[in-house]
Amino acid sequence: MPYYGYYFDPTYILVVIGAVICLIASARVKTTFNKYDRVRSMSGMTGAQAAERILHAAGIHDVIVQHISGNLNDHYDPRNKTLSLSDSTYSSTSVAAVGVAAHECGHAIQHQQNYGPLTVRGAIVPLANFGSFAAWPLIIIGLFITSNTGTMLVNIGILCFSLAVLFQLVTLPVEFNASGRAIRILGETGILGEEELRGTRKVLSAAALTYVAGAAASILQLLRLVLIASRRND
Repeated sequence: MPYYGYYFDPTYILVVIGAVICLIASARVKTTFNKYDRVRSMSGMTGAQAAERILHAAGIHDVIVQHISGNLNDHYDPRNKTLSLSDSTYSSTSVAAVGVAAHECGHAIQHQQNYGPLTVRGAIVPLANFGSFAAWPLIIIGLFITSNTGTMLVNIGILCFSLAVLFQLVTLPVEFNASGRAIRILGETGILGEEELRGTRKVLSAAALTYVAGAAASILQLLRLVLIASRRND
């Protein structure tokens, strides 16, 4: 078995590639959001007002729209039916803010309609959380044990990490569907005009790419772990 040393393991290139992909996606979403955050929507509605209107139009009256501190950490929690909008979204009247609020409403509508991928994602959350927590300790311990027990621990660790990767893959259709719903609803309700929708679509597309980048980085990390395990068995 060839030994490369801790700092010269060639599989690290996969980690570097994943990190670069994530950095590019993060920079793009920030740049795109900042650009359209300076464009005020013609309706003058804030993100919170747009969210309330969209939810009520969809017949949803039991979801609480609340303000949370931070920027671009907006989210919908199906456990207590709360739609949390950040500082950059809640009271902003920008095209970007309205789009982000509509996207989160898309998740609330998915929840109401029992959207398949969202249901699957919710079901595997406990497994994914356990996998993320247990994977690295098992892999690291296994790499220090030269017997078959060590190999078994590494393989179990890789399996646990795979659960976290699976969660990210299932998240992709959920996020893309929510963005698609957001664009359609904003157009149907007249909250945004056609020109404004183009900007919103760019914001949501950039945000969706961060999930793609995260999934790609995790897949590359999984591939690295498989290569390390294979090299160990040589």
